Amino acid sequence: MADQVGMSQAGTGTVSSAQSGAELSPDAPGTPGNYEPYHGRPVSWVAVGIIVAGFLAGGLALVFGPTWWLFWSGAAVALIGTLVALSTDIFDDWY
Repeated sequence: MADQVGMSQAGTGTVSSAQSGAELSPDAPGTPGNYEPYHGRPVSWVAVGIIVAGFLAGGLALVFGPTWWLFWSGAAVALIGTLVALSTDIFDDWY
């Protein structure tokens, strides 16, 4: 009986990488790479800060009263931040 169980487990063909002696390459799919942490350029963070400030001003204008001039000013600031982000190639800041 014990021989049958051993044979059925051995016949599955599952061998761990430690048993087979094969090591995974860092370039193999599904393996984590050795990437250096990259948090973007300072100019990209300035552009994002401008966009967030514009959205915050516009959102607060909608919540705290009908101050349409503040809403549209916030929208303009967010648009300026978006133009700054696009002109500094913010989409090239990823890995």
